[in-house]
Amino acid sequence: MCIRDRINEEKYFLLRDGIPVTVKRPDGRTETRSAAVIDFKKPENNHFLAVKEMKIHSQLYRRRTDIVGFVNGIPLLFIELKKPTVDVQNAYIDNYRNYLDTIPQLFYYNAFLMLSNGLEAKVGTLGSKYEFFHEWKRLRETDSGSVALETMLMGICKKENLLDLFENFILFDHYDTPAAKILARNHQYLGVNDAVEAYKDREIRNGRLGVFWHTQGSGKSYSMVFLAEKIRRKFAGSPTFLVLTDREELDKQISETFESCGCLAGVPAERCRATSGKDLIEKLKGNPSYVFSLIQKFNQDDVEEIRPDHDIVILSDEAHRSNNGICAENMMRLLPTASRIGFTGTPIL
Repeated sequence: MCIRDRINEEKYFLLRDGIPVTVKRPDGRTETRSAAVIDFKKPENNHFLAVKEMKIHSQLYRRRTDIVGFVNGIPLLFIELKKPTVDVQNAYIDNYRNYLDTIPQLFYYNAFLMLSNGLEAKVGTLGSKYEFFHEWKRLRETDSGSVALETMLMGICKKENLLDLFENFILFDHYDTPAAKILARNHQYLGVNDAVEAYKDREIRNGRLGVFWHTQGSGKSYSMVFLAEKIRRKFAGSPTFLVLTDREELDKQISETFESCGCLAGVPAERCRATSGKDLIEKLKGNPSYVFSLIQKFNQDDVEEIRPDHDIVILSDEAHRSNNGICAENMMRLLPTASRIGFTGTPIL
């Protein structure tokens, strides 16, 4: 990982979680507290500023950027604009990559990179290749969709959206080196927030949180991570997330995604995977943050119900298969108070 990307990752967690500071108590002892840089609960308490044609000097170069967006003085947003007759990719090749080399300090804190010619717009993250920049077509699931810059600005730069995306929809996946900085795609952002709203109403919904439909290769595992981590971050209590699938390779892949994104607090993914039906039950009797299992491990129909004081949230991958049959019925009997959401790429009723 280059030094610029490493600094960016370090700064991100300080900005999101707060900066540790040592304070002196009245009795003379010292303690460490967290100084918040951004108020995520009340977006209006923050200062937002967009600067056009800002000149930036490095030791050797001077550059003038199109638009830089600041939150509380921190440059989180970079926008490069081209004429409508110029391909958007030129903004990446001719301008953005040049700025990375000549004024790298601009990107130490960056969260969002936007490239547009007005007619088309793409958004990505530091370190991403151009093919991983994506469009932001919709403000709501029911919208017909538009790739124009206006839609992206309204969807991402609305103050509460910008802070929500920054706090809850950025990941650093360390599965490979260097780490990949992941920003949720438009469908993930909308879908996860709909699921979070369903979780708020889980009691009146009798635990039925719905189905999260994904096309193949559209980031289903990351959507699970975004959803689980946002619930853990924004709601009181300490829920256990049970992530189910029906194939060993998927079980391994999903659990390793959670591990490489830093969700398992340093615990190896294999220790969070149920090795048998008995092991699964023992894990669920505790209060681990995450348990990963095959649906087939709910193979006992004569076990005592588990009704913990904390929430259990079941994320069923390949839900058109894993949420049906005898094993699924056993799961419902074992965990009658659990909330459930299905993930699938296959249309189901």
